[in-house]
Amino acid sequence: MRLKHVLLGLCVAATAISYAQDKTKKVLFNIDNHPYYTDEFSRVYKKNLDLVKDESQKNLDQYLDLFLGYKLKIQKANKLGLQNDANYLAELKSYRTQLSRNYMTDTKVTKELVDEAYQRSLKEIKASHILITVDENASPADTLKAYNQAMDIRKKAVAGENFDDLAVRFSQDPSAKDNKGDLGYFSVFRMVYPFETAAYKTKKGEVSLPVHTRFGYHLIKVNDIRDNRGQVSVAHIMLMKAENPVEGESIKNNIEDIYKKIKQGENFESLAQQFSQDRSSAGKGGHLQRFGSGELSSEKFEDVAFSLKNPGDISEPFQSQFGWHIIKLIEKYPVRSFADVQTEMESRVRKDDRSKLIDASLSEKLAKKYNVEKNPKLYAKAAKLVTDKFYEEAWEVPASTPELEGNLLVINKDKKVSALDFLDFVNTQQKTKWGIRPIGKVVDQLYGKFINNQLMNYYNDNLEKENPEFANVMDEYRDGLLLFDLMEKEIWNKAKTDTLGLKAFYEKNIANYQWHPRVEANVFSSTQQDAIQQTLKFLKKKKSIDFIKEQLNKDNKVSIMVKTGVFEEGSEALPKYPKLNVGISDVIKDGNYYFVIDVLKKMPKGPKTFEETKGKVINDYQQYLESKWVDELKKEFTITIDKGVFSEVKQELQQ
Repeated sequence: MRLKHVLLGLCVAATAISYAQDKTKKVLFNIDNHPYYTDEFSRVYKKNLDLVKDESQKNLDQYLDLFLGYKLKIQKANKLGLQNDANYLAELKSYRTQLSRNYMTDTKVTKELVDEAYQRSLKEIKASHILITVDENASPADTLKAYNQAMDIRKKAVAGENFDDLAVRFSQDPSAKDNKGDLGYFSVFRMVYPFETAAYKTKKGEVSLPVHTRFGYHLIKVNDIRDNRGQVSVAHIMLMKAENPVEGESIKNNIEDIYKKIKQGENFESLAQQFSQDRSSAGKGGHLQRFGSGELSSEKFEDVAFSLKNPGDISEPFQSQFGWHIIKLIEKYPVRSFADVQTEMESRVRKDDRSKLIDASLSEKLAKKYNVEKNPKLYAKAAKLVTDKFYEEAWEVPASTPELEGNLLVINKDKKVSALDFLDFVNTQQKTKWGIRPIGKVVDQLYGKFINNQLMNYYNDNLEKENPEFANVMDEYRDGLLLFDLMEKEIWNKAKTDTLGLKAFYEKNIANYQWHPRVEANVFSSTQQDAIQQTLKFLKKKKSIDFIKEQLNKDNKVSIMVKTGVFEEGSEALPKYPKLNVGISDVIKDGNYYFVIDVLKKMPKGPKTFEETKGKVINDYQQYLESKWVDELKKEFTITIDKGVFSEVKQELQQ
């Protein structure tokens, strides 16, 4: 297995381990006056302790030699300049970007949101809503107007007017005219976060206060609350909805006939393939992907599916808005435990509207953590350059801006941000529709957002200093990539291309590349004793393999299989048998199979040719070159090991 393909998995797994910085770390050894410390040696030893199968690698003296060899290779890679290779730098940057996402978060807030999501997932809400649309970047006046309109409607609902009728009259959700605002049952992550929160905080039978989302203001009426039903997987047979009453009666009769066939014992899946008009599932015997409440477009279909008790139960025909159905229950899946869904929920929280709360919390902490020096005069000059063309997505950053010289921001005395950086950021925000006027108010909002982004970028750039765990993982990945490139250059490619060296190594170590006694044979096998007995008769009559297969493998049934080749005696390819001689064996039973072996030739033990064992020779040659190479590296570099410090480390690790 190539090292490069497993490094990422190993390093990601390491992020789950929390390492404490050892403030008393000491120099364990030097390579050309470059120090390597006890804390790294101890950390890597402890992390790998449970991974190694070779007990010798747990021996600290031998592990020191392995660790020293590893660092010698890294030192060699740096000496050759591999750390400056463009491909290496690009891959390292890509990995850092991916890894840093796990650290650019407020863990406390994330945990609270994940816990909240799981508790909500245990319940399902049935609700209706009324929507008054307003753009999320609308002016304060337009936003207030939409809010007041929603409040007026709520007063009518609280006074006793029918919520369904109010939805039909006032809701600006286009579907309200047909569904009267009914959203059916839903659980966590099915709605945008502010809507979900309001729904879960509103009591059954009550109407919420106006809730602001990116779509506008919502009034939510909670009609029911029940325990989450989990998920279910089913198969179904569907006949499409009729276009007229006459056709409707015919379809109803057809679905009832199909149901009778099922009751008579005919296979549900076969009937689904023949008759179901849901083409996306018919070919799969009617099987649908597992689903939970609110995930399908038909509440009726969901209710019937969940009403079935045991796998294999089949519903009577029923009608939904899409047509007639018969459902077969495949399996029910109860609500999963928190431990089972925690990782999945953390991922969904980070992709959900909830992530804005995490970002806001982290931004607030960073604003307190870092010193930010602002230049109000320079900001005022930059802000004046943004014109009303911004609203038309036609504004451009001025080409010449000598008046903007200087630093707009300085973070922690060392990161300097120019006014042009800010204007470039403003330029990217023109894709968003803004209802706020005058333009100065938009620029002020963007300035706050820009400062938050700069703080996050600064934190990201300094993660190695901020987080020892992150620094450790990056160091390991950096060294791992270097080691891969070095091994490919110095060992792997050489072992493959050094033909003379390979053959010389093969000839010197030919005792390691030997055949056991072999037979050239045809091996016939079957689970049916009568088929193998018939095979034996055909072989004794000198019938060919093709003849035997033609006679015994009929009607799309395979009764006999044949393996032809050269096999080492005792290999798993042959059945257990005391001794094989040239000719036809008796019937041999091994496990659930019966065998007959037609031995064409016996071949004595002896050396494998170079071509027959080339793959193993290359692998062995690589290991030989590597062991020899480490010895050469020990001569190339000056190594000093502090034996006293190593004794202290051994004592600590063996406690």
